[in-house]
Amino acid sequence: MTRWLTVAVLIAAGCGSSQAQAVQTGDLAEGEKSFRKCTACHDIGPTAKNKVGPILNGLDGRKTGTIEGYSYSNANKNSGIVWDVETFAQYIRAPLQVIPGTKMAFIGIANEKERGDLWAYLKQFAADGSKK
Repeated sequence: MTRWLTVAVLIAAGCGSSQAQAVQTGDLAEGEKSFRKCTACHDIGPTAKNKVGPILNGLDGRKTGTIEGYSYSNANKNSGIVWDVETFAQYIRAPLQVIPGTKMAFIGIANEKERGDLWAYLKQFAADGSKK
C-alpha cells in the first residue's frame, strides 16, 4: 500500500511540475492568438506605439508604470510590481484586483494555460521590440 501511495505522490508532483513548466514555456502560436484580445489597447514589436495602454515590449523584468510617453495611473506607477511569469499570471487573471485603481478595464483571463501562452508570446519581445 505504501508503495502505491509513493507512486501516486510522485505522479501528482510530476503533473504539477509539468503544469508549472507549461506556464513557463507556453505555446507561442496560442499566445499570439490570445494577444489579439489585447491589440485594441496594446502594441508590441519593432514599430510598437503606446495606445490606450502602453507598449508591451520588454515586459519581462520591467517595473510597472515605466514606459516613456505613457500616462499611467498612480496605482500602476506606485504598485512596485516587476513583471515576471508569476506577477503577470496573477495580474492578467484579474487586473483590477491586483492593482486597484489601474486604468486597465479588462475582465481578465481565467484559463491558466492561456495566461502561460500569452506570457510566452509577450516574453519573447525585447525592449526594442525585436524577438529574443
